[in-house]
Amino acid sequence: MTEPARRSRFWLVCVPIVLLVAGLLFATAREVSSGDELRRGDTTRLSDLVRAAQSDLDGVTAEHDDLAGRVDALQDSAGYSDSDVAAVLDQVRSLEGAAGTSEVTGAGVTVTMTDASRDSDGNYPAGARPDDLVVHQQDVQSVLNALWAGGATAVGMQDQRIVSTSAPRCIGNTLLLHGRTYSPPYVMTAIGDPARLTAALDAEPGVRLFKQYAVRYGLGYTQESSDSLTVPAWGGQMRTKFAR
Repeated sequence: MTEPARRSRFWLVCVPIVLLVAGLLFATAREVSSGDELRRGDTTRLSDLVRAAQSDLDGVTAEHDDLAGRVDALQDSAGYSDSDVAAVLDQVRSLEGAAGTSEVTGAGVTVTMTDASRDSDGNYPAGARPDDLVVHQQDVQSVLNALWAGGATAVGMQDQRIVSTSAPRCIGNTLLLHGRTYSPPYVMTAIGDPARLTAALDAEPGVRLFKQYAVRYGLGYTQESSDSLTVPAWGGQMRTKFAR
């Protein structure tokens, strides 16, 4: 298959999947805005649809990564024989750190959040609503905001890099990030001064509120400092139109 044909196939498969996920998000937002909580069966079906879309997307992503690797190899090969190409590649590599396209290792903080667990009898805490027992999108966003406010030079979540265009979204009891779905625990890693990062987390109202719910309803929250953490490189495309 030719390169143009492979790229065309990538977009033909990827676009419907993205539209499906967007439709699921819209349906969820509409249901929540009406004031009615999703029934457990509805949430399960929604999660099943997302997982099916994820399976299709995984195959397309693997093909995309293979093509991207070939492009990189061709660029490097051209750089050896063309000084102009080599100069442009050097300029691109000098911007990798700021763009998040290179792996970063250093001291920092790791935050792990997870849903509440049942007690020894299989019951949840008395008086708890379903919404009280799960990690929500705003909980994750509060941690990420605090990490950036604390001077983080690089932030990762699960196995991905958080960049300027990242937008974690909750779908049922799963989280959508860069087209991939994840279930708890949610692990966020930040490279930076551990003392500053810890202070920022302690000062963030959303994080403080989640900690209170963790004590009351058994949600999981751990916060650990380390001298050696690694945040992966961003592997997607940057499509920022405006920046300041």
